[in-house]
Amino acid sequence: MTQVGGKMTLTINRKAYGDLLAEIQPQVITNDVENEIALRNIERLLAIPQPTAEEERILQLLLTLVEKYEDERYPMNDASPLDILLHLMESNNLKQADLVNVIGSSGVVSEVVNGKRQISKNQAQTLGKFFNVDPKLLVMLQSC
Repeated sequence: MTQVGGKMTLTINRKAYGDLLAEIQPQVITNDVENEIALRNIERLLAIPQPTAEEERILQLLLTLVEKYEDERYPMNDASPLDILLHLMESNNLKQADLVNVIGSSGVVSEVVNGKRQISKNQAQTLGKFFNVDPKLLVMLQSC
């Protein structure tokens, strides 16, 4: 680690980082095929139990590229937290029952999924981790 401007930053091995860049070849994503490739690389990096600083740096780069592409390609400006939850469930082929151990009892999950109960801040945090998304997407006018 090195200290820059009062903040501690990870020092990366340039050779290892370069090798990883050459292997993964991250690039600006312009279509769904390239997005899928980036998502597979993200999944591979997320599966590493103790990633190196270089792997963490590449992961952040890939996440940024995917987020930019998906924000432009699939804008969710008008989507409610419920719309986003339903989209995440559909995208991951999940049913209500799959969320029971994530955010509460089957009754709570049913009420949330059917719009009878808003997603709480704690549920948004848990769902954010579960789906690997920013919890702020899942709460109405609240910061997490």
